[in-house]
Amino acid sequence: MRTRRTTILLGIAASLVAPAIVVAGGPAAAGTPGTATDRPDRVAGAFHHTARLPVVIAHRGASGYRPEHTIAAYGLAIRQGADVIEPDLVITKDKVLVARHENEIGGTTDVADHPRFNARRTTKTIDGRPVTGWFTEDFTLAELKTLRAKERLPLVRPGNTVYDGRFTVPTFDEVLDLARRESLRRGRPIGVAPETKHPTYFRSIGKNLEDPLVRTLDRRGLNHRRSPVTVQSFETANLQALSRRLRVPLAQNVSASGSPYDHVASGDPTTYADMVTPKGLRALSRYADILSAEKDVLIPRTADGALADPTTVVRDAHRSGLDVYAWTFRAENQFLPADFRRGTDPRAHGNLRGELRTFYAAGVDGVFSDFPDVAVAARSRQGALRHR
Repeated sequence: MRTRRTTILLGIAASLVAPAIVVAGGPAAAGTPGTATDRPDRVAGAFHHTARLPVVIAHRGASGYRPEHTIAAYGLAIRQGADVIEPDLVITKDKVLVARHENEIGGTTDVADHPRFNARRTTKTIDGRPVTGWFTEDFTLAELKTLRAKERLPLVRPGNTVYDGRFTVPTFDEVLDLARRESLRRGRPIGVAPETKHPTYFRSIGKNLEDPLVRTLDRRGLNHRRSPVTVQSFETANLQALSRRLRVPLAQNVSASGSPYDHVASGDPTTYADMVTPKGLRALSRYADILSAEKDVLIPRTADGALADPTTVVRDAHRSGLDVYAWTFRAENQFLPADFRRGTDPRAHGNLRGELRTFYAAGVDGVFSDFPDVAVAARSRQGALRHR
């Protein structure tokens, strides 16, 4: 395990700002064998935040304001001050990584409006459950590019529907290009935190996500210990495999219930709850650098929906050398704890800043938010309070 904890904010600014490093930079030299960490050639937190303020990750971009996983959503997040943009990665028929929350795209694109693709609507078993719709792995990239994105939550965010039909499905390369351009333009590093979606499923159909991910980072000179890229997964086996191929920081995502699907598929009884015990966190720290946890894992809710007292998970993770990120922070009342809601309209915005400040005060090192501007503003206030 790691011998010390460092905050992963982004990486060294040169990783994105200096073209020579981005285009041709190779991995950093390996560390000294026999050190305490199981991954001695890579350090977590290549971009350190000296003020120890939490990193703000734009969850699928600024998805509270634009349809998720579009260049427009990522670009707006950057303008709002996000440190990192998050593309969920799935794969096309011709094995190109693209940014979608799920491989089923009926809810996030206008594919249903294209008669020539009607016959591709089907039902598949994804992570043990039947899903009906259209799937990225049945489309070439050229075909996907004929589709347009739409708002995934039109009843919750009707204002976002005015952007339906304007934006294409971006590739992972296009997201990395955006981060590099904006880093150069703004003079600050923009990180990228890709999440591999359904790795067990994709591997079962011969389209594993890990190989093209590693190739992309290698080709772009981003597979090194000071990279601005952090790779996430809800499964463990693929993250452990990636820990042997990548030097970038790795984040283990953990839900408040259930188990990683690769555990379910293999018969491993280890649950997410087991993974956040002190013993589980020590095991996790051998291959990952960040515990990325659903909010209730860190601060649960009472029976009436208000925030309860924090658990010991943040403290225990820090003691194991892990940074702790929390997800997902959304402004609408229906997503907020009862004590931070305003009024009774579930779509109305409540006191998201207040919820964020509570988690910042609990010691988290990063937050995923659909509203990165609010997360940045709440962090600024937290920083001012810390320095009084």
